[in-house]
Amino acid sequence: MGAAGAVMTRPTVPSVSAGTAVPGLETDLAPTAEASPCCPQYHAAIELIGRRWTGAIIAVLLAFEPLRFSDIGACIPDISDRLLSERVKELEQRGLVERHAEAGPPQRVTYALTAMGRGLAPAVSELHAWAQRWLAETEPKH
Repeated sequence: MGAAGAVMTRPTVPSVSAGTAVPGLETDLAPTAEASPCCPQYHAAIELIGRRWTGAIIAVLLAFEPLRFSDIGACIPDISDRLLSERVKELEQRGLVERHAEAGPPQRVTYALTAMGRGLAPAVSELHAWAQRWLAETEPKH
């Protein structure tokens, strides 16, 4: 029971305005396991893309693909070679990045996004715009 004897009820998810709906997100139902905005695929995507430096690697490849390993690293100055290698291999295994090796001495290896990886372009663009709008002004000052 809440204040003044009122019975507490489970809140419903508010409806989303036209043009802002998230595809696949049921907004007119109360949150339940069956109608959760955090479906397994969404959660897996956030976990993959949200790993440290993964979003930066994808953004760099969206802008400049194909790139050699050292060129990707040069675009992301704070990433170590070990971590870059780990993330690129993970993206390869998940089907977002493909490795191209050209024969010959020296062997030239480049990395590019697959169609699945390029499919992230609208999301990366929107996230970039969101960050510029909401985080640029709120960055902690050192």
